[in-house]
Amino acid sequence: MSEPIVFIPGLACTAELYAPQAPLGKARDIVVVDHLRDDSIGAIAARFLAGAPERFSLAALSMGGYIAFEIMRRAPERVTRLALLDTTARPEIPEATERRLRLIEIAHAGRLRDVHALSWERSVHPSRFADAALEEVVFRMLEDTGAEAFERQQRAIIAREDSRPSLSAIRVPTLMLVGAEDVITPVEVAREISDAIPGAELIIVPECGHLSTLERPEAVNAALSRFLA
Repeated sequence: MSEPIVFIPGLACTAELYAPQAPLGKARDIVVVDHLRDDSIGAIAARFLAGAPERFSLAALSMGGYIAFEIMRRAPERVTRLALLDTTARPEIPEATERRLRLIEIAHAGRLRDVHALSWERSVHPSRFADAALEEVVFRMLEDTGAEAFERQQRAIIAREDSRPSLSAIRVPTLMLVGAEDVITPVEVAREISDAIPGAELIIVPECGHLSTLERPEAVNAALSRFLA
């Protein structure tokens, strides 16, 4: 089999985020990073690398991208290919921190459904707002994450470093994929990443929001299959 592919989920997401990518496992092992137990990006990356395959392809969405950048700083020789999905290399801004702290309060009050309601329409393309099946998947991932891990993830995101200065040091083949209507990490920040990484390819998926692996799995799988080949 080919080298394994490592998937890193986003905030309040589990391995279910990549369930539509299961067909990629026909030719290689699939590993999903545990990002529930630590409250810093560095600690998550260190925990993964301690038990990771010797060499692997890496695919990461949103918060997963922040962890992927840290892995590239710590162990670039172990990554053969890098696929970044709907993420940003920019650091946290105060307005985002305020929102995150409020969501943490709501989660700890036992109101995960309200956390979901405040995030749902920012996460997907407008055409999916009424997609009950997709919404159930997204809420189930939040429930499976739980309030405690949700807070750890949010605090890790708040404290993340600016990854833009290290982008030019990435030397592996890199794919940057983004939903055309992603309002959380829009096309402009995806283009910023692809422009900074030598030789990186940018793919913009039409009629797609932030959760590209779930919203447009056919397009994502086609791009990943070609890239990994």
